[in-house]
Amino acid sequence: GDVMSPRIGRPKTDNPKNIRLEIRLDKKTSEILEKCSSVLNLTKTDVIKQGISLVEKSIKK
Repeated sequence: GDVMSPRIGRPKTDNPKNIRLEIRLDKKTSEILEKCSSVLNLTKTDVIKQGISLVEKSIKK
């Protein structure tokens, strides 16, 4: 093979997402998360991360 060919795979990142979090939601909250996820075309993880950002903004008064 050609030595210069790019490696296939995920690039190493300075900010690895290596923390797994399991959360328990009631049905209503889960449905809201599903709805936000599909309306915004984001993953559930991204919706949750946006939520965390919003809460952080609200406490950094």
